[in-house]
Amino acid sequence: MYTSYFGFKENPFNLTPDPRYLFLSPHHREALDHMLYGVNERKGFIVISGGIGTGKTTLCRAFLSQLESSIKSALIFNSFITEQELLETIIEEFGMDASAGAGTRKERIDQINEFLLHTFSQGGNAVLILDEAQNLSPTVLEQIRMLSNLETEREKLIQIVLVGQPELKDLLTSSSMQQLNERIVVRFELRPLDHKDIQGYVEHRLVVGGGRGDLRFANSAFSSIYKYSQGIPRRINAVCDRALLIAYVNEKRTISRAIVAKAIDDIRGDRTLKGRARGWSLRRAISSTVLVLLLIMVAGFAGWNFRYDFLDLFSPSLKTIPAGPRDVPLQQPKPEKEAAAPLFLDEKSSLAGLFDLYYANVEEGTDLVGGEHLSLIFFMMEPDDCTIFKKPFRVPVSLSPAPSSASPHYLLIREITEAGAIAVDTRGKDRSVSREFLFDHWGQRVSWVYPFENSCPALMRGMSGPDVSEVQRMLKEIGYQVEPTGIFDEATFLEVIRFQRRYSLMSDGIVGRRTKALIYQMTD
Repeated sequence: MYTSYFGFKENPFNLTPDPRYLFLSPHHREALDHMLYGVNERKGFIVISGGIGTGKTTLCRAFLSQLESSIKSALIFNSFITEQELLETIIEEFGMDASAGAGTRKERIDQINEFLLHTFSQGGNAVLILDEAQNLSPTVLEQIRMLSNLETEREKLIQIVLVGQPELKDLLTSSSMQQLNERIVVRFELRPLDHKDIQGYVEHRLVVGGGRGDLRFANSAFSSIYKYSQGIPRRINAVCDRALLIAYVNEKRTISRAIVAKAIDDIRGDRTLKGRARGWSLRRAISSTVLVLLLIMVAGFAGWNFRYDFLDLFSPSLKTIPAGPRDVPLQQPKPEKEAAAPLFLDEKSSLAGLFDLYYANVEEGTDLVGGEHLSLIFFMMEPDDCTIFKKPFRVPVSLSPAPSSASPHYLLIREITEAGAIAVDTRGKDRSVSREFLFDHWGQRVSWVYPFENSCPALMRGMSGPDVSEVQRMLKEIGYQVEPTGIFDEATFLEVIRFQRRYSLMSDGIVGRRTKALIYQMTD
C-alpha cells in the first residue's frame, strides 16, 4: 500500500525471514561467526538460543547462504516430529533417494551414513539445522545424538545446529540430556539489539527495500521504537510497518515520535484501557478487603457471633480465595454448611485436571478426535480474549499481595459462561465464578491440551486438500471471511494474517502448529 508512495520495490518491514534483510549487529555477527566456525571446523554440535523475535530463523537462512558449495545442508522447521519422521525429513532435505518406501530405522540411518561418507570422500561436509529445537522430544534428541556418532576416526561427518528459544538451554541441561549436552562444543545466546543499533537496523531495511532516500526517521522516533521493542527485531518491524502506513495516510515523509507513538497505540489496540480496567478492579478489590477487615474488627467488639452476617453483605468470591492460617475465619462458610474446597490448584493437580477434562470431552465427542499426539500449548493472553474459548484451559493465579509460597497456583476452567466461567476446585467439583473474579486473578500465561498429527504439515498459500478446508471452516466459524473451498487462496492467506496479528502470532500467513492450536481452542 505505502510501498509505491515511498518508492520502495518491496515492503522493507515484512516479517518473513529474508536473509537479505539480516542486520549484522555485533550480537548477530558473533552468532553467525560461531555457526560458521562450528561447521567449518567440524565441531559436531552447535547451539544457538535466543528469545522470540530476535532473528534466529533469518540468521539461519543467512548462514546457509554463506556456506561453501561443497557443504550439503538440510534445514528442518517442523520440530514436532517422531524419530522416523526426522530420518525421512533428513533424507529428503539432503536430496537423497526417498523412493525406498517405508524403510526401517536402521535402513534409514544406513542410507544417511552412506550419503555422509560419500560427501566426505569428495572433500565436502554436511550440516543439519533444526529450528525451534526447544520443541523436540527427548526421544528425537536422542536420535539426533546417535546421528552425531556417524564419523570417521578423525572427523565428524555431520555438523548439527540446534536453534531455539531459551527453553532449549533448560532442556539440554536436564539430567536426561546429559550425554547430548556434553557433546556441545559451540554455544551462543542471541540477544536483542542495543539502543545504538536501532537506527542502523531501520536504515538497513529501508535500503534493501529499495527506497529513494527521501524518507527519514527522527532521532526521537528511534528512541520510542527502542523503548517499545526493547531491541527485538520482530517488534521493530511491526511498529515501523505501522508507522509507514500512518505516514502514507497523512502524506508525511518524516517519521516523527508522534507517528511512532500512534503506531504503538494501534498495535497495542485497547490493551492500555484493559490495563486501566484491571487496575481499577484491583483497587476496588483492595478497598473491599480493607472494608471487610474493618467490619470484622467492629464485629469483634459487637459480638463475634455476628461475623457471618457481615460477610454475607459481600460477594461470595471474597470467601473462596485460599489464604494462610490466620485468614481461615474469612474463608470458611457457616458451621452448618459443608466447607467449599479451594479453587486454586497447584501445578500437578491443575495439569492432571486439564488432561482429565480433555479426555472427558473426547469421550463425549465434543473435542477433536484423531490427533496422534497431545501437547500442552502456552499462550500469553489478555482476559478478554478468553471469552471466546470453547475448550478447557488453565491460567496461573495472580494475587496481590503475592503469597509467601513461591509455587504457582492455577484456575482450572471447564468452560466460559455468559456470567463468567465454570472452574474446577481441588475436589474436582464445578464452581461458578464471576467474570470479575476471573479477570482479577488472571495471570495471562494460558495453557490447554492440543491434539495434533505429525503427518499434518504447516498449511500455506497454494496448498489444497481437506486440512485446508477444515482450517477455513474453523476460521469462518469464529468470524473470518473465508469459505471452506479446500484451496489456500489469497483471501484465506489475508484472513490468516489478520487472525495472527489479532493474537500477536507471527503474521506470516502460514497456518503452523501454534496458529492451528489457537484456532482449535476457539472453535467447537
